[in-house]
Amino acid sequence: MTAEMITDGRTALGIELGSTRIKACLIDADDPTRVLAVGAHEWENRFEDRMWTYDLDAVWSGVQAAYASLIEDADARYGVRPTTFGAIGVSAMMHGYLAFDAADELLVPFRTWRNTTTSRAAAELTDLFGENIPLRWSIAHLRQAILDGEPHVPSIEFVTTLAGYVHWRLTGEKVLGVGDASGMFPIDSSTGTYDAGLVARFDELVAGALPHPLLDVLPSVLPAGAAAGRLTAEGATLLDPSHALRPGIPFCPPEGDAGTGMVATNAVAPRTGNVSAGTSIFAMVVLERPLVEVHHELDVVTTPAGDPVAMVHCNNGASELAAWVGMFTRFAAAAGADVDSDATFDALFHEALLGDADAGGLLAYNHLAGEPIAGLTEGRPLFVRTPDSSFTLANFMRAQLYGVFGTLALGMRVLGDEGVALDRMYAHGGMFRTAGVAQRFLAGALDAPVAVGEAASEGGAWGIAVLAAYLAASAEHDLTTYLAERVFADAPFETATPVPADVAGFAAYLDTYRAGLAVERAATAAL
Repeated sequence: MTAEMITDGRTALGIELGSTRIKACLIDADDPTRVLAVGAHEWENRFEDRMWTYDLDAVWSGVQAAYASLIEDADARYGVRPTTFGAIGVSAMMHGYLAFDAADELLVPFRTWRNTTTSRAAAELTDLFGENIPLRWSIAHLRQAILDGEPHVPSIEFVTTLAGYVHWRLTGEKVLGVGDASGMFPIDSSTGTYDAGLVARFDELVAGALPHPLLDVLPSVLPAGAAAGRLTAEGATLLDPSHALRPGIPFCPPEGDAGTGMVATNAVAPRTGNVSAGTSIFAMVVLERPLVEVHHELDVVTTPAGDPVAMVHCNNGASELAAWVGMFTRFAAAAGADVDSDATFDALFHEALLGDADAGGLLAYNHLAGEPIAGLTEGRPLFVRTPDSSFTLANFMRAQLYGVFGTLALGMRVLGDEGVALDRMYAHGGMFRTAGVAQRFLAGALDAPVAVGEAASEGGAWGIAVLAAYLAASAEHDLTTYLAERVFADAPFETATPVPADVAGFAAYLDTYRAGLAVERAATAAL
């Protein structure tokens, strides 16, 4: 029966380009909680000419590899190789800068969200708009290119995000989901598209610098559930060079990883939020009212349905933690033990539970790249202790886990000062696969319940597959109702409530962490 469903295309396919993995996820369109097949491909960004980037050839070889892996998985499970789907969705890392000319040629290498070279533009636009414009936003990259007099600017015809680019190549449509678009330029939630007044201010500011008005340069904005084009013959070949995939498949609007994370955790209603932990880490909290003040730690984006969200985005997430786990895995191998990476993660995470609530006075900074919330333009990963710190493996691992949440907690404290109410946070990402550890520490860091669902490890690839499945149901349900009634009605969640000792211990850790940022700044200057 499942084989017939796959062959008939009663499915939805989600593809997400994350920082270190490109994932594909195939689900039952009628029961989106049912994952039928998955595929993945590992890749990594490069630091070239002082810019974090990915080569576009690597984008397509990675997408093709993840798709082929999914096809093989479907064949291994059910003995069929799908040639069509009910709908497809594409998601990717938000923000950044992909600029193309009239011949659809990339003008400069892809500048990812991780770059922090736009401080002058971001500060100028924040003042001009009266809204926080972070360094990673696409409009900050565009304005900085104009300020720097970059020679490619007069040739710009189109600027988009990574998800928008992949979607465009597959469908021919220059569109973007509202959640992803909200990380390019501020959105007016009353209209569901770019804020017209702020667009006019920008056009006046850069008059004569661009060959077209801003609205002609940015992708069109679509809400969740809107038709966003169909797979072209060229797109089918690009996704599946074996030519088995048939064109004509409908697409949902391409979305950013923040939006798909919200969908994957059912965090699209006010007073809910989610934390996504990967190469970066960020929290999304759906707002009941506008923020009172402008804060550089908070930017306002939207859900895939267009509702306003406060975002705390940190450039550095679990990469440094993974590097330490990799070193311990290698030590085990050197000592003759056959321990794989998953087992090492599990053992070290559980060891962290034995540590002191404040991590024994140890500090871990995960800053591989610059971190605007912490005031850092570049990163230097550090592990710091004083002579009287309690230097044990348990405290070391607890400090590393706390360090993943350190900068995030600084931003969330600002959100709390705004009086934003939060009933529950949902979490997803690979570090939450070890049950009850990272989840518990995050609950302590935020002093709020943290729930993790069974789909947490599939993350955004599943989330964008759900948005693809929503295409067929959007006429009957809004997104919040669809998720509540059709997707998460019976979905199990494991919820960790804050342990008082963890709350107090993390607060003490964070005080020291904040003071120790001076050490980070000194390391950046000296090394």
